[in-house]
Amino acid sequence: MLILTPGMTVVTDLGRFDGPPLGFSVNGALDQYSARLANILVANHENAPLLEITASRLSFAAENDLLIAVTGSVASIRIDGYTVPDHSPVSVETGQVVTINPGTVGLRSYLAVHGSFTVPMLLGSCAPDSMIGFGLRLEKGQRLACNLSQAPLRNPSLDLPLLRLGPIAARIEEEPQIEVTDGPDIAEFGDTASRLFEKPYVVSPRSNHVGLRLAGHLPERVSTGEVLSRGVPVGAIEVPSTQELLVLHRGRGVTAGYPVLAVLTLPSLDAIAQARPGQRVRFRPTTLEQASLRQLDQHLHLTRLRERCWEALAAHGVHDFDAGLPAPRTPTVPSPQPAESRLP
Repeated sequence: MLILTPGMTVVTDLGRFDGPPLGFSVNGALDQYSARLANILVANHENAPLLEITASRLSFAAENDLLIAVTGSVASIRIDGYTVPDHSPVSVETGQVVTINPGTVGLRSYLAVHGSFTVPMLLGSCAPDSMIGFGLRLEKGQRLACNLSQAPLRNPSLDLPLLRLGPIAARIEEEPQIEVTDGPDIAEFGDTASRLFEKPYVVSPRSNHVGLRLAGHLPERVSTGEVLSRGVPVGAIEVPSTQELLVLHRGRGVTAGYPVLAVLTLPSLDAIAQARPGQRVRFRPTTLEQASLRQLDQHLHLTRLRERCWEALAAHGVHDFDAGLPAPRTPTVPSPQPAESRLP
């Protein structure tokens, strides 16, 4: 495929799971549900490389027949000027031009291609890491080698969508409700810890894949003891100052030295990845048990969806399933680059 207009697009996957023990951030797709869903819809392995498009327009020309799917925040998908559905497998014929326009709600969309792409890997992942200068950010005119070609699939019933899967897109809200569990240092905020749930917070323009800065009515630390640097989870809510909260996302460092007030659940981590600068978010408390049940529900939902989707694709002539997961390759780690996106 030939990239005509890349916007802010990177090649990524679900993350560098072998990285944290070695000091690397996990990184990967910020909205993991949408990324998994896109790969499922084109019969790929859930961890196959795909494109993450941030608040911008992407256009490309197909240099061979493709099966694609676009999920997340999407306003429209057009093939040679004709609108096609999002959150659904779509055939693209050789020479056709695909244009993906971003939605007005949400921040990130995901493009998966059946068979995925041949891209550089580090510790078994293609996920970008800005701290060490690794990763593939697309530029105008760039070519991505697709691993498989897929002859066009057609519904014999008047070009209706190939699959009827019902509502599968994650709901992107104007003011998302972000669920959190208690953090290890919640006692250090005393009675002020409840402020986290009283009023909405506003996403700062300085937010990125490392973390989101949120302005609002902040809890205040009542303890004066020193917090030693220690391992912190993705989704940790830190209070580094009296002006902003810091929600650590998938590009966060593996250690930090600020008190952790709360921790986002995994589905809420996906939801906050779609929050735009200037948007308001609200936090609400949950328990570890409730968070685990919601995560299990999401896992079962995707498992059932995969079974239904792949059965339908097989009936339409798709033969390669669980495709696109490359063999691990470990190139030399690049020299560190200026960490323009590093957050305190």
